[in-house]
Amino acid sequence: MNPQIDLYYWPTPNGWKISIALEELELPYKVIPVDIGAGEQFEPAFLALNPNNKIPVIVDPDGPDGAPITLFDSGAILVYLAEKTGQLMPSEVRARYTTLQWLMFQVSGVGPMLGQAHHFRIYAPETIEYAVERYTQEAARMYRVLDRRLGDAEYLGGAYSIADIATFPWISRHERQGQDLADYPNLNRWYQAIAARPAVKRGLAVLDDRGLPQNMDDKTRATLFGKTQFERR
Repeated sequence: MNPQIDLYYWPTPNGWKISIALEELELPYKVIPVDIGAGEQFEPAFLALNPNNKIPVIVDPDGPDGAPITLFDSGAILVYLAEKTGQLMPSEVRARYTTLQWLMFQVSGVGPMLGQAHHFRIYAPETIEYAVERYTQEAARMYRVLDRRLGDAEYLGGAYSIADIATFPWISRHERQGQDLADYPNLNRWYQAIAARPAVKRGLAVLDDRGLPQNMDDKTRATLFGKTQFERR
């Protein structure tokens, strides 16, 4: 049996990527909550694991050379878990690069743009109409790209993979981004299929009684969005 992986986690789209992947891969893991609203990501013990003060992080006592390995950044973690198990990543070279292409699209495009939509539509202390319009439109553009791809393939990489696991949690917050899945029929078909997977349901349920308030006070906002981290240096 594989040793238990430590998952430093909070229930956010990036955190869900890893809890879902671990459930899909049936790897044993222990959740270590990192309350990002309370600033626990700035504690020295966590910064020793990820100097970028973000969740998720994993510590696998059975690394690729048999020694423990610590990894941060959800994209890197997903690639590691897929390669560790030989699952959720095609072995054929062309299909592998197609999957990695869509994983990188999520990491470089879908996550950052949809995250900015969340910020300016929900969390910003004042409404900035230009920013709201800019990132709502960019979210729509991301959705159109995904919808076109999913008109040609059942899943982003062809077969269900880490590319889908990376993207799904962000699409699960479509209402916060000003998007209606009915406007994207291929994406909606894909979304409903993934949402019905038992492992996905289990991954989303991890610490599902916690999270971030939609209406934040100034202290929480400062902790999450930059001010506090500079004060602590």
